Amino acid sequence: MRKIGLFIGVIFVFSLLHLTQSFAQQGMQWRGGGGWGAGAQYSRMYDPKTVETISGEVVSVDVITPAKGMCYGVHLMVKTEKETISVHLGPGWYIENQDTKIEAKDKVEVTGSRITFEGKPAIIAAEVKKGDEVLKLRDEKGFPFWSGWRKR
Repeated sequence: MRKIGLFIGVIFVFSLLHLTQSFAQQGMQWRGGGGWGAGAQYSRMYDPKTVETISGEVVSVDVITPAKGMCYGVHLMVKTEKETISVHLGPGWYIENQDTKIEAKDKVEVTGSRITFEGKPAIIAAEVKKGDEVLKLRDEKGFPFWSGWRKR
């Protein structure tokens, strides 16, 4: 009888450990993942050689899903003197938890990598300035701040 109790206890502990590990892996996959991680195909589109700075007025703030299987992200349409261009900021969960809030009609200065996305020009933002506020999204090499720890 004691062996059966011990056996059930061992199964319970292993089940609990497996359940805990499953939740931990889901959390790790979601945070910085969802297709937005530093090594993901979308993030690799950022090219430090094509970085430029534009200034203009925010026409709209929208949510997008840049590629199938990614979680949603936030992007702006910014009207400059030359064009109206899509500016990709980052994953929604990250942008929504920042102190700097960008809204339509805001005057902004965006620094980021100019890319072609779905056949149209776009910018993957590294930073957005709004008055005295700065929304930092990527470092000088394009590594996204939401991706957390990395080797130096």
